[in-house]
Amino acid sequence: MFIAHKRFAPLAGALAIALMGAAVAPVVLAQDAAPAGEQPAEAAEAAPQVDPAAVVATVNGVEVTEADLTFAAEDLSQELQQMPAEERRAFLLRVLIDMKVMAGAAREQGMAETPLFQQRLAYLEDRALRRDYFAETIAQKVTPEAVQALYDQFIADFEPQEEIRARHILVETEEEANEVKAEIDGGADFATVAGEKSIDPGAANGGDLGFFRRGMMVGEFENAAFALTEVGQVSDPVQSQFGWHIIKLEERREASPPSIDQVRPQLQQQVLMQAFDETVDELMNAASVEIPDPDLAAAVEAQQALEDEAAARAEAEAAGEAAPAEEAPAQQ
Repeated sequence: MFIAHKRFAPLAGALAIALMGAAVAPVVLAQDAAPAGEQPAEAAEAAPQVDPAAVVATVNGVEVTEADLTFAAEDLSQELQQMPAEERRAFLLRVLIDMKVMAGAAREQGMAETPLFQQRLAYLEDRALRRDYFAETIAQKVTPEAVQALYDQFIADFEPQEEIRARHILVETEEEANEVKAEIDGGADFATVAGEKSIDPGAANGGDLGFFRRGMMVGEFENAAFALTEVGQVSDPVQSQFGWHIIKLEERREASPPSIDQVRPQLQQQVLMQAFDETVDELMNAASVEIPDPDLAAAVEAQQALEDEAAARAEAEAAGEAAPAEEAPAQQ
């Protein structure tokens, strides 16, 4: 269902995440950061409109604008996350003032005319254009309609899996486990005994593990738990790498698919990855690329082949999987 695409995956940290942050940077500056947990779209509705050309300072006759603040926020996003929202705007302006002063000094010394600087300038121009292309061409394809279509396909492919809810009591030795089992068989309340005698961290809530599916617990525990056929049934002691368990079946059900709101971030990311792959593939197929160094060319080709193989494998593995409706409990 949710898979890593071949081109997007290796660039996620270096490009896509940064670019997505850049796409919402003006919103963040406009309101000095959205409240925790607020979605960008919601933040945009609440944020006042900012004129990118508005002048916020003048340094030696050179204007510093709201757009400059936004660009600085893109480059300094990690630093901004470490400071209170109300301090960010002043911090960015201080950085820009320093930048303007030092850049002016560099120009006076002729540094802007050197061949190396011109090469750096061309690189930075390409990087900025790539960022804008991503934001204006690729990210714009993440529409409500595209997200809904992907969710509809997920629902159509969803295959319910059996889930059970169980409690357990964990002790260190078989002798202790047999004593606990005898106590339960004698009528003692399972949850109470769990709270008193289980060494598992979940003992405080009566040993309740919540719902889980096959593959989420260690094998010995899982086999014993799913072998219970009637609600309320208690297993014989079973050993795993953690110790000895006594398991009580509480409920059985078939997992239902998550709502679209529960998986919306994953769906949006999936649409973005697909749009990124399709767009870059189309551009690369039309591009002429020459790498004179045969060793470097072979290394580039080998990296791409590995990424393609990993993406294909992930897609194959995800083809029959459904996104979990609930967070998986910790293995016991």
